[in-house]
Order: sequence, then C-alpha cells, then structure tokens
Amino acid sequence: MEPTRQHQEAFWVAGPRVRTTNAEENAPATMRIDGLWQRFFAEEVYARTPHRTADDRNFGVYANYESDASGAFDVISGVAVSQGGTVQVAAGDYLVFEAHGEMPQAVLDAWQHIWRYFETHPEIRRSYRSDFEAYTSPTDLTVHIGVE
Repeated sequence: MEPTRQHQEAFWVAGPRVRTTNAEENAPATMRIDGLWQRFFAEEVYARTPHRTADDRNFGVYANYESDASGAFDVISGVAVSQGGTVQVAAGDYLVFEAHGEMPQAVLDAWQHIWRYFETHPEIRRSYRSDFEAYTSPTDLTVHIGVE
C-alpha cells in the first residue's frame, strides 16, 4: 500500500474530543480513542451535528500535537461542518494511505503500516499539524498524514 501525495484545503470537523498519547493508547487501562468512537456512535454525532457539509464521511482528526509522535495530541471523532467546528484540519500536503477490512482492525493495521513507512522513509517529514482518517464505508478508509 504505497501512499499518494495530495494537497488538502483546510476544513472544519465537529465532534467529541480526547487528549491522549500513543503510549496511553497502547495500554488498555489508559486508552481513550476507542471510548471516543463509542461515544460518537452512541450519541449519533454523525446525524445530530448542525451545519454539516455535503461531505458525508466520518472523520478521526489528530491535531494540537505537543511535539511529535511521542507527545500528547487531541483526537476528534466527527463530521465536516461549515461552521462551529471543534478543530480545523490544516491546509497542506498529505500522504494518503488506503485501508480496507473489518474495523477497528483495518485502522490498527493501517497505522502499523504508516509507522513502518516513515521508519523506512526518513527523508519524508511529518508536519504534526493535523492528520486525519476519513471513513468512506464500514470497511474502507483513508488515512491522511500531513507532511512538509
């Protein structure tokens, strides 16, 4: 799964948010992202959010990075909105990775591939401004990683 490079215009996403770290997400007692998505679906955020755009995808946005992959960051599960967003996805260049399969395993596998990709391509630098997952169906998503 080789990524493609795409330019993304800025857009807003509204939905619940948590602050976490990769280390916390690797320990069942401190992981927060799974609970965030459970809340997203239980509260029907995808159906109840005002000012939704025509973009009907669900998004997982990673933003407000403290530093790099080792620091804290925000995760927002939400939908694209025209106003009143929780977070703005930064305009810029992104490497786009496609993933398919049963959730959440497809997401976990995609991120493992992404970590390996950046380990083997040190010449490509992440921007750590925003990254996002875009869910296009119950079994398909793209992961967009901001790059310099």
